[in-house]
Amino acid sequence: MLITTKTQQFTNASIFEVEVGATGLRGGDTGCGGRTYLRFKDLAGTDMRIDVLPAGDEISMVFGGDAEFENLLAGLEFAVKVLKESRVEGTPDDLAVIGTRDVP
Repeated sequence: MLITTKTQQFTNASIFEVEVGATGLRGGDTGCGGRTYLRFKDLAGTDMRIDVLPAGDEISMVFGGDAEFENLLAGLEFAVKVLKESRVEGTPDDLAVIGTRDVP
């Protein structure tokens, strides 16, 4: 399933990238086809640690430093904005940095 995504970089003392997109609401669980995609990427000097429990039922993230705090906050605000506009019809392709992700 292809999802339209939007990507933005956040620069402070480190450089952090967020990519996010969604199909929009599809009327139920994953079997109905709804998907949401969120990716964080270190582009330069981001102190981040991510743990996923083996069962896949918990993810924890730790970001170290003031620049990481500022970039994470801005990145999460961007992600929330994109997800809110994606709620009904999926992620619109109205920004310069648009991509697609093939997700299961």
